Amino acid sequence: MTIKPLADRVVVKMVEAEETTKSGIILAGSAKEKPQVAEIVAVGPGGNVDGNENVMHVKVGDKVLLSKYAGTEVKIDGVEYTILRQSDVLAIVD
Repeated sequence: MTIKPLADRVVVKMVEAEETTKSGIILAGSAKEKPQVAEIVAVGPGGNVDGNENVMHVKVGDKVLLSKYAGTEVKIDGVEYTILRQSDVLAIVD
């Protein structure tokens, strides 16, 4: 099954959280924060949304930084994705 987002929405797959700190300490599952970095897997066409013309600035494969509680989480074929508006993407990470 494929996901095709509409309007100014994007579909992202969250990047796994680090299991160790920079100093080498292994984190327990409850100590990990929800990751805020994700990879874009699908991009909507943009266009006229709420009377404003939206140009999509992200593309499939970009790694992005997201707002902490943005989007709607869905599970398709056993894989978890998040669908959110392009405006919830804070930055592209190189």
